[in-house]
Amino acid sequence: MSYHKPKKSQPAHKTSGPKKSTPQGSRPGQRSGGRSRQQQRPVKTFDPSLFIKKVEEQVVAEVYTPKHTFADFPINAQLKENIIAKGYANPTPIQDQAIPVLLEEKDIIATANTGTGKTAAFLIPLINNILSHKINRVLIIAPTRELAGQIESEFKSFTVKMQLKSALCIGGVSIERQERALSRRPEFVIGTPGRLLDLENNKLIDFHSFSAIVLDEVDTMLDMGFINDIKYIINHLPRKRHSLFFSATIPVTIKSLMSTFLQNPVSVSVKTRQSAENVNQDVIKIAGRNKVDVLHDVLISPGVKRSIVFLRTKRSADKLNRALIDRGFKVIAIHGDKTQAQRNKALAAFKAGAVDILLATDVVARGIDIDNVTHVINFDLPQTHEDYIHRIGRTGRAGKIGQAITFID
Repeated sequence: MSYHKPKKSQPAHKTSGPKKSTPQGSRPGQRSGGRSRQQQRPVKTFDPSLFIKKVEEQVVAEVYTPKHTFADFPINAQLKENIIAKGYANPTPIQDQAIPVLLEEKDIIATANTGTGKTAAFLIPLINNILSHKINRVLIIAPTRELAGQIESEFKSFTVKMQLKSALCIGGVSIERQERALSRRPEFVIGTPGRLLDLENNKLIDFHSFSAIVLDEVDTMLDMGFINDIKYIINHLPRKRHSLFFSATIPVTIKSLMSTFLQNPVSVSVKTRQSAENVNQDVIKIAGRNKVDVLHDVLISPGVKRSIVFLRTKRSADKLNRALIDRGFKVIAIHGDKTQAQRNKALAAFKAGAVDILLATDVVARGIDIDNVTHVINFDLPQTHEDYIHRIGRTGRAGKIGQAITFID
């Protein structure tokens, strides 16, 4: 398809002002009985001033001096070689603090955000402990398909020239293919809670066979309603195991889960700046105008190069996708009704620059790293403050100042 350069529609006037306080919203409903649908969260009407913030200057992350180098760690020689091949020299703070603890098979509570290097922080020691026969199998549970896929991709890069196998167990793809992967008795199984329970229900996976388990982004899993799924899995694990618990925050609702999951854990906390610190936040008051026209004008504004536009529903994302294509924009949509192959293709096209606008529901807001996103546009209001922070955290990365715009009716 050929694209004409979109022309200006009508002026979109921004409203600016000081940021006052943090918007609050309701938490999502928990799943009942393991596999039930998530409850629909009410959409809160926010004060426009709550989405306004001017970044006066770039916030520079505090320089961390690691106590170790990767060469220092007592790990397998081939693993070290693979780490070096990836261009890693010095560990990040979470890697520096967590890897020595995990090599000793101590349980851990690690408080760290996405983007801190936490995936390597648990994969490197667990791969080494498999190679040294300290443990025999690892189960890694992640909240979203995309994050699980990223973890498996990292695993493969760390295990080049090794005879270690993995199985990626997520929804949206063939369960038969996953059955074949599991039949090869992989050392690492990486999956999302719902699909793991489906496999266990079909007697294709035995949670008791794992000697190490990682719960990644636990606060996100609880936000998404996976609390009962996680409790079920924990109750079917062997009593003697190596347990790893990673979460960006530790709310009260998580603490009871921690007590049943961990034994004498070591706590590691990496204080990172808020993802929104390097993001200019502003609003546009729609005031009865056509929202697509307003978005059109934003997208053709100077400096708008790579944008993620967030919408509330799958249907509205598809509708806006068709409207923007008709207007000549290079755009693609991603949401929960897309197959996993379609979701992977959409993210790959956006990352590669084949399209410069990604339309998304909140499925893509958590845990996905996409470089050089200049703008996040909230076409529809987020449902909670947590959703808002996750959305705008897709920009303002790698030392750059990003832009977030929220449409207000």
